[in-house]
Formats: sequence, C-alpha cells, structure tokens
Amino acid sequence: MSCTTSAKIGGQGAVNIQGEDQKKLEVISNEVFSSCLRSSGRTGIIASEEEDVPVAVEESYSGNYIVVFDPLDGSSNIDAAVSTGSIFGIYHPNDECLADFGDDVSALDQEKQKCIVSVCQPGTNLLAAGYCMYSISVIFVLSVGKGVYSFTLDSMYGEFVLTQEKVQIPKSRKIYYFNEGNYQMWDDKLKKYIDDLKIPDPKPYSARYIGSLVGDFHRTLLYGGIYGYPRDSMSKNGKLRLLYKCAPMSYLAEQAGGKGSDGHQRVLDIQPTEIHQRVPLYIGSVDEVDKLEKYLAAE
Repeated sequence: MSCTTSAKIGGQGAVNIQGEDQKKLEVISNEVFSSCLRSSGRTGIIASEEEDVPVAVEESYSGNYIVVFDPLDGSSNIDAAVSTGSIFGIYHPNDECLADFGDDVSALDQEKQKCIVSVCQPGTNLLAAGYCMYSISVIFVLSVGKGVYSFTLDSMYGEFVLTQEKVQIPKSRKIYYFNEGNYQMWDDKLKKYIDDLKIPDPKPYSARYIGSLVGDFHRTLLYGGIYGYPRDSMSKNGKLRLLYKCAPMSYLAEQAGGKGSDGHQRVLDIQPTEIHQRVPLYIGSVDEVDKLEKYLAAE
C-alpha cells in the first residue's frame, strides 16, 4: 500500500495482506495486540504487519502515540517449538489522523490516508522499540533511547524482572546468521563475502541460523556477529518489512552499540514509501556489518 495513495481495508482470513498463510496463533496474537493497544488509552494510530492499513484508535485519552508491530515473528517455527516473538516500534504522537469520521465516506478515505502517511516515518523518528521472545523463558528487550535493557518473565509473580542493563553487542565476532539455502539466488558480491567467511584465518566464521528474526537477533545481541536477510532473485527488495521488523531491530542494535544496514545505507535513514515496504537487512556487530558493506560496494 503506497504512502501517497488511498487504501481499502481488507478482510481477514487464512491469508494476510502480503499473500502469506496465517497461522491461527498469528490471528490471535494480532487481535490481542490490537485490543491491548486500543484499550491502553495511549495510542492514536496502530499499524500491524498483518493488516492492510493503519487504523486510528478511538479509545485515546492521554496519548496519541503511533505504534507499529509484528504480532508474531517466526510463526513458521510454531509447530517445531522453536523461539518466536513480537516486535514493536513507537513514534511521536500525531493528531492529524482522527478517529471520528462520521458518515462522510470521502472524509473517511482522507483520514485513512493521513494514517498511512503518519506511519511512514524513518526509523530515526522512533521514540522506543523492543521485542518479546517466547522460548524456554519469556524475554522482553526494550530501549527508550537510553540503551537496551532486558527483562525476564517471573512466572511465579507474573511480572518482568530486569536481568540485563545497558546490553552491548560485541564490536566484532566471527559468527554469521544467513539462510545459505538461498545462496544460488544471491548476487556474486554477496556470494564472495560468504565464501570468504569460510576461509580459515586462523579459523573460519561459525554459522548459526534459527529462522526466527527475534531468536537470531537476540543471539546476535548477546554474542555478536552478523545477521543477514539479503535480497535475491526471487525477492528483489528483500523480504523483511521495514516498518515492523527492520527499523525497530536496527534501533535496538544501534542503542546496543551495533549497526543495522540494508547493505548500502543505515536502515534508520530509509524513508518508507509504502507501509509494507521490504528491504534487505544486515544487522549486528559494527565491524562485521562494515565488512559486509565493503564487499557489496566493491567494483
């Protein structure tokens, strides 16, 4: 959906707006997130990766924050009991997208468009971002612009307890997280980069890949290295959504002393042109992301 054209709100079924199969838990997660954000009284606009367009919130009492979220990342891993998670980003309040449309259909369309434009902001405008990882423990990672903090759910008390303060990604680490099953669809520069990582110097890089962005990023956050989801011959613009995944995760990476890039520029500097825009993502240790960018920039 373009940030400069009108939109229609689509129905919800077994396939989401991106044409991807939805798991039952994805549908439930989206409903839970949307309901909680609406009833919080703090949100003015909410935008979900599972929905066609952003929506204005009627139940706003003391805040009009814009919240973008992926209600359930890594849903393909559900049946295998591999870690999944939820990702979110929060932007400044915006009063241009109002909830009281009345019966005027043209006014309704105009307000929908205002919602879309309001959500299409670069990651540099983020006020906060975070994710919750559901695994052997439930871990909530958050930044409000003053470093990254990690909390672990204490199931006995039903509360999240601070377990790590000012988390820092190691500056460099010989670990890479790429789905090498797509190797033959990558461009030659990226292939050379991956090939060179395997050369002993004095030992090759270690390969890790869970297939869940939250899980792979959380490991990168703790141990360093580089996570990559490149563009390829099947996905010319990459596959991960800028607003719901790449920008919030890059914000967290930078707050932890790391870096997020599309291979050529800082992810947080990218101005979205569509609410479901996709971009390549390379994220993790500064030295490792810098090294990747040099390969992709080579003549």
